[in-house]
Amino acid sequence: MSTGRRPALPQKLVEQAAAFASGEATPAEPRNAATVVLLRPGADGGSEVYLLRRQTSMAFAGGMCVFPGGGVDPRDFGDDGGDLRWAGPTPEEWATRLGVQVPLARALLCAAVRETFEESGVLLAGEGPDSVVADTAGDDWEADRVALEDRDVSLTELFGRRGLVLRTDLLGAWSAWCTPVFEPRRYRTWFFAARLPDGQRTRDVSSESSAVMWVPTAEALRMADDGEVGMMPPTWFNVLDADAHDGPDAVLAASRDRRVEVFMPEAAQVDGEWRLTSPPGFEALLAARGVEA
Repeated sequence: MSTGRRPALPQKLVEQAAAFASGEATPAEPRNAATVVLLRPGADGGSEVYLLRRQTSMAFAGGMCVFPGGGVDPRDFGDDGGDLRWAGPTPEEWATRLGVQVPLARALLCAAVRETFEESGVLLAGEGPDSVVADTAGDDWEADRVALEDRDVSLTELFGRRGLVLRTDLLGAWSAWCTPVFEPRRYRTWFFAARLPDGQRTRDVSSESSAVMWVPTAEALRMADDGEVGMMPPTWFNVLDADAHDGPDAVLAASRDRRVEVFMPEAAQVDGEWRLTSPPGFEALLAARGVEA
């Protein structure tokens, strides 16, 4: 269980933070990214979350448990000239929810759907606004997934050939985080929430992960607190937020009215230890776990 104190920053990061605070170092430019908190109903009425354990050899977050996701690709902006069919909230509505310009909002939704398919085999799309792909486990789907992952085709090209519609109504805006200025690799990541579509199932297909798991949100938090798995702060806080709701449908309902703002943790000294600051609005949830905000 939680010790009531968040882990202190390693000395190396403390030194890096001091260098940036003094102006001795220049922050790296963050890369835009999208990730999906993929959920399904749990046996106890709550949610189970899908996590991938990244290969320890990965330069960023090696060995950590993460959600399906990744960086925005230039083709996610629709520059390939294709016409992507769209169902659900419009790019303009998503721009308001995500606090970004319309082109980036479109790209983030495409990246979220594309990366989820590439890393889990789950596709948030259908033949129309009221349908969802029933199963993506066949060899033909796997060939398409690999082609998308290898960048041989774009999401727009794949959807056009298969006659699919991007179901943006299956996604909810959940949060947005930016890697601290003192990290050498930085991402500005928007987190979306989604429920596993009926009939589809996740597959261990990501080349970037060493293991995948479905785990109840409460158990995922316990495992992280006890050191059984590693989670970076954005992952931990997003699981904590999902765990506070009664199942995937409640999570998605809560996401409908969200307007997210990008939060960037900072290094702060508390009781003689350097730690990362917490996002606003989590005071009660942290207190319930005996963790200092």
